Amino acid sequence: MYDDILLPVAPGGEANDAVPHAASLAERYDATVHVVSAVDTLARTLRGPHAGAFAERVESAAQERVESVTAELEAAGVDVVGSLRQGEPVDVIENAIADTGADIVVMPSHTRSGLRRVLLGSVTEKVVRVSPVPVVTVPMADPDDEVDEAAASADDGQTADGT
Repeated sequence: MYDDILLPVAPGGEANDAVPHAASLAERYDATVHVVSAVDTLARTLRGPHAGAFAERVESAAQERVESVTAELEAAGVDVVGSLRQGEPVDVIENAIADTGADIVVMPSHTRSGLRRVLLGSVTEKVVRVSPVPVVTVPMADPDDEVDEAAASADDGQTADGT
């Protein structure tokens, strides 16, 4: 059913709960996981004395992230290919679906709400709208929400896990 799975990862991103889901699908269907990270070309067009250094840091972080996730999947025995692509994340993911022949996309979805969601938008939501293949979204809690939850629990005399 699934021969090729696309797993987009953010440059320098933290742990990605979508990785185990992609690994599980790959194991079940004997599929290849294509790990891709987008290096937004906007960073290269910025003006100023540090624009080039910033773009290099973003690209380096993206490469490290792809290598880290690729190594994690290889260690789990999954057939994996990693790549770095230039462009807007949604465009990169949409093109990667076509280029890799992906049958499914597995990606995280942050649980932002309210004004933060409106202002920050969601690459995942946009991919869901444009993708010609199914998109599995894996909820990831926003770290700020976890801090707020821990503080609220502490006020109630409870730990973050409810004990």
